[in-house]
Amino acid sequence: SISPMPSPPFHLPHSVRPLTVPASKSEPEEDVNEASPALDAILRSNSGGLNKIMCANRGEIAVRVFRAGTELGMRTVAIFSEVDRLATHRYKADESYMVNAGETPVGAYLGYEGIIKAAKQNGVQAIHPGYGFLSENADFARRCEEEGIIFIGPRSETITQMGDKVIAKALAIECGLPVVPGSDTATSDVEDAVKFAEEFGMPIMLKVIPDTCSLY
Repeated sequence: SISPMPSPPFHLPHSVRPLTVPASKSEPEEDVNEASPALDAILRSNSGGLNKIMCANRGEIAVRVFRAGTELGMRTVAIFSEVDRLATHRYKADESYMVNAGETPVGAYLGYEGIIKAAKQNGVQAIHPGYGFLSENADFARRCEEEGIIFIGPRSETITQMGDKVIAKALAIECGLPVVPGSDTATSDVEDAVKFAEEFGMPIMLKVIPDTCSLY
């Protein structure tokens, strides 16, 4: 179930507000924390037509996403699990919704279908995954693409490719990037490891791939 709960607008606590660094006597006083007008213009232009974003995460990273969204003039949306109903991050967004009721505290943030449902029901245009949880989940990114929601991160195809060590290395070689010497394919044969060690010397490193490994 999805329970809406409007939240107060984001206010930066006094304790973490930026301080102005005093200028030296030989230089004119200047607020070094003032954003560059050019940088500000770039950030706002790249936000395009987005006016409502969700962070599919909790805690510190969610608060940071909401702060950035607020600074760019966007409306922000938080999600929370049942046990996080009093968590700080949900009160730092303009809106907050409980997702995946009945799930474990972690499971609620991994159930991407429930998160996407909440996003669509509340007019969210883009979802930022934060870090951990769904940030490297290609299926989540793909479902966002299918539902017409912008995934703030790599394309699902890129996440899939970079999540496979063998594919990622092959792509790096294809792009002409230097790589650490290693086996071109995964193997589960001990003899392959022995031949590799004889050619490149010891020590060698094994990188685990499901049911096999790569040698470096």
